[in-house]
Amino acid sequence: MQYIIIVVIVLLALFIVGLIIRRKHNVVIQRLEQEKMQIQHYPIFEELTKVKSLNMNGQTEEKFEHWRNIWTEVIDVHVIKIDSMLFDAEEYIDRFKFKKASNVERAIEDYIAKCEKSKNQIISELEELIGSEEKNRIEIEQIKEHYRSARKTLLAHQYSFGPALAALEKRVEQFGPKFEEYDELTVEGNYLQAREIVLGLNSEAQTIYHLLSEVPTLLSEIQTKIPASIHELRSGQREMEEQSYYLNHLELTKYLDQLEEELETLKSKLADLDVASVAPRLNEITDEIENYYDLLEKEVIARNYVDKNCDDTFQTLTEVVKATKEISNEAVYVQNSYHLPENEAEIPKLGLKQLEIIQKRFELLVSRVKDEKSAYSSLQEELVEISEEIDRIKDEQEQFSSRLKNLRIDENRARAKLDSLKRTLQETDRQLNKANIPGIPEEMDARIEEAEEQIYIVMQSLQDVPLNMHRVQGNIENAEKCIQEVNKHAQEMIENVLLIERIIQYGNRYRATNQKVNDLLLESEHAFHQYRYIKALEDAAAAVELAEPGAIKRIEELVQDELYERSQY
Repeated sequence: MQYIIIVVIVLLALFIVGLIIRRKHNVVIQRLEQEKMQIQHYPIFEELTKVKSLNMNGQTEEKFEHWRNIWTEVIDVHVIKIDSMLFDAEEYIDRFKFKKASNVERAIEDYIAKCEKSKNQIISELEELIGSEEKNRIEIEQIKEHYRSARKTLLAHQYSFGPALAALEKRVEQFGPKFEEYDELTVEGNYLQAREIVLGLNSEAQTIYHLLSEVPTLLSEIQTKIPASIHELRSGQREMEEQSYYLNHLELTKYLDQLEEELETLKSKLADLDVASVAPRLNEITDEIENYYDLLEKEVIARNYVDKNCDDTFQTLTEVVKATKEISNEAVYVQNSYHLPENEAEIPKLGLKQLEIIQKRFELLVSRVKDEKSAYSSLQEELVEISEEIDRIKDEQEQFSSRLKNLRIDENRARAKLDSLKRTLQETDRQLNKANIPGIPEEMDARIEEAEEQIYIVMQSLQDVPLNMHRVQGNIENAEKCIQEVNKHAQEMIENVLLIERIIQYGNRYRATNQKVNDLLLESEHAFHQYRYIKALEDAAAAVELAEPGAIKRIEELVQDELYERSQY
C-alpha cells in the first residue's frame, strides 16, 4: 500500500511538472502567434502605393514588382507555413512532447525572423527610393543654379581666368549632358541611378566653385603681384650695387631668373586647373621673396652700423691699447714693492698680445670695407665681435688696475689692523692685572704667548720686500682669531674669579652650621689658590646650592651688575 502511495505521488508530481512546462510552451506559442499576426497585418501594400506617385517605369517599376512579389510570398507561403507549424507545436504540447514542440518553436522563430528581415528590407529600399526622388529634385535645382552662376561668371570675367578659361568652360559645359542624363533617368523611373548622377554633379559643382574662386587669385599672383616683386627686387639690387653694396652672396639674380621661368610653368599648371600644386608653391615663393627683402634690409642696416661704429671702435681700440700699456708699466713698478701672483702679473702682457691680434683684425676689416667686395652683414658681425673683445679686455685690465691700486690701501688697512690687535692684547693683559686675581694659569699664559707670536709673524710679513699681501692677510686673520680667543678666555676667567669670591663670601654664613658646606668651600679655596678656577667655581657653587638652593642664580646676577658698573669706569 505504501509503495502505491509513493507511485501515485510521483505520478502526480510528474503531471504537475508537465502542466507547468506545457503552460510555458503555450506562452511561447501565444507570443509567436502575435508576432505572426503583426507580420500578416503589416500594411506593406499600402506603403507600396506611395511608389505610384513616381514614374512607374524602369527601375521604379522593377523595384515595385520585386517588393510586391517578396511580400506576396511572405503572406501566401511563409505565413501559411507558420500557421501549420503553430498547429503542429500545439499538438505536441497537448501530448506532452515538449522536445519536439521546442524544435518546432525554434523553426517558427527562424521563419518569423526571415519575414521580418524581408519586411525591413522592403521598407528601407522603399524609403531610399522615395527619398532619392525628393533629394534629387531639390539638389538638382541647386546644382543648376550653381551651373548658371558659373557660366555667367566665366562670361563676365573672362580676363580674370586667363589661360584657365578654356579648361573651366569645358568643365562647366560637361554639366549639360549630365542634366539630360538625369532627366532621362528620372522619366524612366530610375531614381537611384539618377541619385548617383546628382551626387557626382554636386561634387563637381563644389570643385568648380572652388576653382572659380581660386584661379583668379592665383593668376593675379603669377601675372601681377610676383612679377611686380621681382621687378622691385631687381631695381633694389641695382640701386644698392650702384651704392657699393656687395650682394653676390645672395645670388639674387640667379634666383629671380629661375623664378620667372617657374612662373611660366605654374601658369601652365593653372591652365590645367592644377590648383592643388600651384597654390602651396605660390605661398612658398611669397615667403622666399619676403626673405630676400629682409636680407636686403639687413645689408642696409649693417652698412649703417659699420659706417657709424667703425671710427668709434678704432678710437676705443686705441684708448684701450694705451691704457693697457700704462697698466703694464704700473705693474712693473708695483712689483718692486708688492708681490704679484704669476698669473696676475701676466694679465697686462696677455692683454697687449690680444690687442695686437685685434688690431690686425680691425685693419683687415677696414681693408674689406674699402675693397667693397664683402657683404656688410658679415662686416657688421666681425665689427661686433671685435668691439665685444675690446670691451672684454678693457674690463679685465681695469679690474687688474683696480687691484694694483688697492694693494697700498690693503697694506695700510693691514698695518691699522695690526695696531688694533696689539691694543686688544695689551688691554686684555691690563684687565688681567687689574682684576687682582691670585695668578694666571699656565694655559692662559700659553694662549697669550701664542697671540704675541702671531702678532710678531704679522709684523715680519709686513717687512717683506716685495710685500706679499696675500700672506699678510692670512697672517692677520690667524692673529685676529688667536687674540679673540685670548680675550674671550680672559674675560671668562675674570668673571669666574669674581663669582668664586662672591659665592665663598655668601657661603661663609653656613660654615659653622653645615660641615658639608664647610668642606666644599675649603676644597674650593684650595683649588682657587692653585689657579684652578673652574674647579673652585664648581665646588663653591655646589656648597651654596646645598645650603640654599637657587642662591647661585641671584649671586650671578649681582656679579653681572658689578662687572657692568666696573666697565663704566
